[in-house]
Amino acid sequence: MKVVIYARVSTEDKGQDPENQLGQLRAWCVSAGHAVVREYIDYASGSKGAGKRPEFAAMLDDAHRRKFDLVLCWALDRLSREGMVPTVLHLQRLAAAGVGFHSYTEPMLSTDNEMVRDIVLAVMASLAKVERQKISERTRAGMQRAAKNGKHLGRPRISATIRARIIEMLRNGSGIRATARAIGTGNETVHRIKREMAAGGRSLSPAYHQPAYQALSQTNLQPKLLFPALPR
Repeated sequence: MKVVIYARVSTEDKGQDPENQLGQLRAWCVSAGHAVVREYIDYASGSKGAGKRPEFAAMLDDAHRRKFDLVLCWALDRLSREGMVPTVLHLQRLAAAGVGFHSYTEPMLSTDNEMVRDIVLAVMASLAKVERQKISERTRAGMQRAAKNGKHLGRPRISATIRARIIEMLRNGSGIRATARAIGTGNETVHRIKREMAAGGRSLSPAYHQPAYQALSQTNLQPKLLFPALPR
């Protein structure tokens, strides 16, 4: 069997040496009669994804090309500490490529045995689902608490002055993209204001009472041109 070894030490933990893992992993391969075709070693936190761990990314790519049959790690947390969901996805990706995973210190979490692989992945996927639900519940609770405390959620609100400039340009025939570029805001912001204007301006009328709009009356911009009377 063609085996690759993946070892990882965190740069945040001083004094770690990957050789502490590699020595016993190599010995395991020799005793099992497996050939080590490559060793992938990262010096990074396991909480980082493949984009921040070049050797890990290379290992996944080579697995897709079927360059080996088994990935050997000291422990599952050497493979990933990103959380249950990403870890299960990594294992599923290896399994889909026909590559097994073996944990030297946690054989019960290994997927190289076809008889138990589906069971292991099913159990871990179930745990990952529970983790996703807990994260979702905590997120919703945090948003509700923030809203209750009067905190604005989502994108920052634009100022009344910027809103007035957008409305002026739209009424003068400027397009959404052109207006967004000129004002320096997103297309969706301009599009939302245009929808409000098309709805009859009902959501725009409270702005008359804002200081920025009252200041317009002291300039050469005439509010009556920007905000025509609403239909009775």
